[in-house]
Amino acid sequence: MAFNDILFSVEAGVARLTLNRPDKLNSFTGAMHSEVRTALDRIQGDTSIRVLVLSGAGRGFCAGQDLADPQMAALDGRMPDIGNVVENHYKPLILRLQNLRVPTIAAVNGTAAGAGCSIALACDLAVASDKASFLQAFSRIGLVPDTGGTWFLPQRVGMARAMGLALLADKLPAAKAAEWGLIWECVPDAEFIARIDALAAQLASMPTKALVRTRQAMHAAPTHTLEQQLSMEGGFMRELGWSHDYAEGVRAFMEKRAPHFTGE
Repeated sequence: MAFNDILFSVEAGVARLTLNRPDKLNSFTGAMHSEVRTALDRIQGDTSIRVLVLSGAGRGFCAGQDLADPQMAALDGRMPDIGNVVENHYKPLILRLQNLRVPTIAAVNGTAAGAGCSIALACDLAVASDKASFLQAFSRIGLVPDTGGTWFLPQRVGMARAMGLALLADKLPAAKAAEWGLIWECVPDAEFIARIDALAAQLASMPTKALVRTRQAMHAAPTHTLEQQLSMEGGFMRELGWSHDYAEGVRAFMEKRAPHFTGE
């Protein structure tokens, strides 16, 4: 599978998707969106894959949309309909990440700005180097946070902090992002790659369906009553209780050994 704007590999159940336009801080173009969709299709259809690690090449994670991309250019003197760009590219990308059949890790090695920040937050675990930062810069160019930014930020850090980040467009260092609960963890840069590898291996060895159902239940909770959430939990428990991994987990517990989960 040949790509120009991303790197993609699979090894030991771990899919690694690296945004690969380092000279542009891995900002998105229409071509990059197309390649990411192809890679996500591969993950969705390959049951040997147990986890996705999403990262960026070079010194940045992702700077959001490349404003020099042709789809952002004026046409016949008229400004482009950037709402279409959001609707046709970023909305499907976020929904794909949120509904992927495997858990996802955002390995935030550097700047995560604009849509890049929201893409990181769309992953199940966002882990950042202490050299990384998060930025919602939309107000600097007269726009509103997109790609789920207005949904992720208040849910993660509360309305007051979310509003400050969005209105003032201040850079948030990774250490403070972890302190505020925006991300899972901030790691010293020298330990970053090893930490990502360890997390990926850990998730790849776990019961994949249970992890994904946990994600779905967590995301549903804010719009559910307690009764609805209890019913969802019961339905997931019924389904998972018939799975190979649950049977293996119980056997391993009874036999006092480490389980060998297959994701089934």
